[in-house]
Amino acid sequence: MKIRNARFYKSVSALDQLPEEPLPEIVFVGRSNVGKSTLLNALTGRKGLAKTSTTPGKTQLINYFVINDTCYFVDLPGYGYARVGKGKRFEWGKLLGEYVRTGERIVLVILLIDSRHPDMESDKEMAEFLDYCGREYGIVLTKYDKLKQKEKARARLAMKNHSFNSKFIVNYSALSGQGKEELLEQLAVYTG
Repeated sequence: MKIRNARFYKSVSALDQLPEEPLPEIVFVGRSNVGKSTLLNALTGRKGLAKTSTTPGKTQLINYFVINDTCYFVDLPGYGYARVGKGKRFEWGKLLGEYVRTGERIVLVILLIDSRHPDMESDKEMAEFLDYCGREYGIVLTKYDKLKQKEKARARLAMKNHSFNSKFIVNYSALSGQGKEELLEQLAVYTG
């Protein structure tokens, strides 16, 4: 997939605010601070397209980006740790769960997993939820450049042991760009 143009479209806080344009949606989901916004910026070549932060829980809405005028990249709020109250976390969980479960235009979900912590229960639960919903998904192991060789082997073993039903697994580094082209090739399959 060659991304020629990308722009922010809209943020929504409820399902009745979703875009009406019938474009396919590729959804990016992962724990808070896993690097979703950084990955979106790298894929699109637009440094400030998705807002990045070192503070977990900064993304609090469903954010839509129009890619090549042919599909949406959708950035979901992170799950897991975030400095927000339980009530807010419950609202997020309900909104995200309903969106992933019922979204008619979702063609692929990209599940981002921090390669330094490949055994997180919340990531396993998300993969199980995607399976339950019948969603096709791929895994992107983020922060791969931060691992030593032994840790890389551990991360790969963890992915095999959990028997994720992902269509692909991409090792990604924001620093070197490793995995970017491979991921774009995978996305091309789902965007025509």
